[in-house]
Amino acid sequence: MCQEKDMDNRYRRDHQMPYYTDESVIKEQLALKKIIREYNTVMPFDPERGMQLLDLTGMQHGKGVYFEPPFHCEYGSHITVGENFYANVGCVMLDVAKITIGSNVMFGPNVSIYTAGHPIHPDSRNSGYEYGIPVTIGDNVWIGGNCVILPGVNVGNDVVIGAGSVVTKDIPDRVCAAGNPCRVIREITEEDRPYYYKKRRFDDEVWEKIK
Repeated sequence: MCQEKDMDNRYRRDHQMPYYTDESVIKEQLALKKIIREYNTVMPFDPERGMQLLDLTGMQHGKGVYFEPPFHCEYGSHITVGENFYANVGCVMLDVAKITIGSNVMFGPNVSIYTAGHPIHPDSRNSGYEYGIPVTIGDNVWIGGNCVILPGVNVGNDVVIGAGSVVTKDIPDRVCAAGNPCRVIREITEEDRPYYYKKRRFDDEVWEKIK
């Protein structure tokens, strides 16, 4: 049990407790917003400076990570990304709580990850208290354009989320899922491997490089 003096709003935020956005929280957010604003200005014209700025956010990431501008997050330091990550334009990560993303992950345009939330009852919501619950995305995941992933969701490995989905519950490994709310459509199997789009097969030249 922490002492009362330790229960400031940043502590509460980082421990999935209801917290209030006071001056100390806003100070962290404003420092990050300056960095992200510059990132969105220099990328992709000065990638070296862009990666320096990404490091300044405190984001933990592997090699080959790229956010197509504009990109927005709340803190940056609450995000961990593996290798070979690509987010298309308009990615939003409300990283009030931890966002953990594996390797070989792709986002289509306008993908949003929300760890932030507010109480349902209007009296509680009007108090100004909010919360953050972590989101986890596994390895080898493709999330289609205009998807929204809500607080507390875990997306498994080798998953495809169809465009426009609203992901409200956990998604298991190796499936295609889509819809609002997002539901599993089918498993991904070895029979899918030789196709690049529906029933269109890779040509021989490309297939030799893949198989």
